[in-house]
Amino acid sequence: MADAPRYLFEAAEKPSLPLVEVPLIEATEASLAGYGCLVDDPETLEVEIVRWPAHGWRPVDEDSGDEGGIAEGIFHGEWDGDVLKGRNEAVGGEYVLGFARDPQHARTGRAGGPRERVLLWHMNYHPDGGQLFFPLDRTPFVVPLALPGDDLAPDKVVAFWCDGARGLYIHPDIWHEGVFPVADRQRFLDRQGRVHARISCDFGAEFGVYLSVPLRR
Repeated sequence: MADAPRYLFEAAEKPSLPLVEVPLIEATEASLAGYGCLVDDPETLEVEIVRWPAHGWRPVDEDSGDEGGIAEGIFHGEWDGDVLKGRNEAVGGEYVLGFARDPQHARTGRAGGPRERVLLWHMNYHPDGGQLFFPLDRTPFVVPLALPGDDLAPDKVVAFWCDGARGLYIHPDIWHEGVFPVADRQRFLDRQGRVHARISCDFGAEFGVYLSVPLRR
């Protein structure tokens, strides 16, 4: 069984690996079919919560198993030089999301600039609920997604470019990573299931590659 991933680390701890290019498509209602939807007003969206599964033939009582509720907070995506970091106040998480270049050459603390891609090392999904990212700064962002199923592979990942005018909601079980700001930093209203179970895939450990996710159309 694979160890749980460490989400905070120095870039140089990750090796140089080959890259797999991820297609970038514009997020529309049609292109997001099966993954989720675009959101104009976060107050009108109901986050899906999945009932706790039964372990045998006796069903879970219908008035139980889905009472954990919703967690809400601000998701911060911020570039520190070549390293993209995320901080999710809704669930108290901090993460290294990816790199603008080979992690062996990535540097922090220097002035930002136009970045062309994110080298993605990890994705996860939440079996207990959906998740909303609504941009508070209304600038473009990119989110990598893949359809449900534990047999994730690099060629199953698609990146969606969002113009920042609308939010993005993803269904339970959808593979994703935190939101990738095109600018140096961006804030999002985050709503998701409070249980916040994660099933993870480390692309470097499992496939010996990083995913190259474009930031610009």
